Amino acid sequence: MIRMAGLSGLGLSLAACGRGFGGGDDDAEGDAVQLNMVWWGDAVRAEKTQAALDLFQRKHPGITVKTEYQDSQPYKDKLATRFAAGEPPDLLAMRTDSLREYADRGALLDLSQHSGILDLTGVVENARRLGMVGDKNYGVPSGLNSIGFVVNKTLTDKFGVAIPDGNSWTWDDLAAFARQVTAKSGRKVYGTVFEAATLANLMVFTRQRGEDFYTADGKLGVTEGTLVTWLEMIEKMRTEGGFPPPGFIDPSIGSSPDKSYLAKGTVASQIIPTNNFLTYNKAAGGNLVLLRMPGEAAARQRGQSIDTPALWSVSSKSKHPKEAVTLLNFLINDVDGAKAAGTTRGVPANSTIAGEIKATLAADDRTATDYLIGLQAEKLPPSYTYPIGSSKLYGILSSLSSEVEFGRKTPAQAAKEFLAGARAALAK
Repeated sequence: MIRMAGLSGLGLSLAACGRGFGGGDDDAEGDAVQLNMVWWGDAVRAEKTQAALDLFQRKHPGITVKTEYQDSQPYKDKLATRFAAGEPPDLLAMRTDSLREYADRGALLDLSQHSGILDLTGVVENARRLGMVGDKNYGVPSGLNSIGFVVNKTLTDKFGVAIPDGNSWTWDDLAAFARQVTAKSGRKVYGTVFEAATLANLMVFTRQRGEDFYTADGKLGVTEGTLVTWLEMIEKMRTEGGFPPPGFIDPSIGSSPDKSYLAKGTVASQIIPTNNFLTYNKAAGGNLVLLRMPGEAAARQRGQSIDTPALWSVSSKSKHPKEAVTLLNFLINDVDGAKAAGTTRGVPANSTIAGEIKATLAADDRTATDYLIGLQAEKLPPSYTYPIGSSKLYGILSSLSSEVEFGRKTPAQAAKEFLAGARAALAK
């Protein structure tokens, strides 16, 4: 099974790791239930996850947990291989853009049928909705996050550029800021960079223009005009010099903070998931400032929302569904487990737990937690469950935005082609 999934040598194994993506069984003595838990992430997340699992196993001596983790890029395909082979994990990290696909084919357990074990009263409605398909619940946020802009104050101080007011700045303010950094650094540092094809970025921009990228009924809501404006804005910043030139971003280097352009000191600002603020700040030298997304104050409606890096789901074919849900309940509601896990998966979905662990967090984690707590206190638009086929949209937009970047297509052409491709993908 490991060979089929192409996993040999890829996952970093911790003490509790066994066959990993190969599945978990009861131990040879028959006196303990063994759960198989899979997810994506880095070594820091692995260490903190294992610390939480050690606590769980001490509190539940009849259950052992074997895990495997790896980088996010191959995770989706390898998880699909596991399910196709009839050996799904018991508890798994589920991408939000894959939830409906797995749920619709009956691969996931309806967690609403296990309310006697799983307590979600501490999770706010907007967060609970992230795992809902109709009136059934197939996932619980592993943590809550949003996206934000980080600015390297060491670089802005060096070049004498003022950091904009994160509560009121606009996209035009971002462009002006980026131009100044690039010019004053003699083009040694570019003012900003972010992916045009990352849907989380585009979703904020889309909502700010009064649209939803995905509608409540699972349709594509973004208009051609919004897509054109998005791509034109980025290309204008590139032409002005605030954005790096074509080909600057190397897709082969991955997306980890330590490999980022912030860490290299070649860009001064970037969009990041807020739950990664600590690792980005460490990689970039420790002087990042976290700002809200541009355009929020003057938008038709708020663009930012409360989201999740991943959902925890349970396989409908798990041999031990009650024990798997018990583990899930621990991950959501146990304060000691939450302290051990920290915020590598975002702020705890249980708002009470989030408040209780805040004092124990590192300063950077508190910064990200305060950021999210502040957002939760405001009136924000909901995030809707991604429709089937949505996992293909990033690839479509990535290819087309690259064509725009290198001048082979206009923003208008790319927008039209994206909508055609996206609608076809969602219709399948």
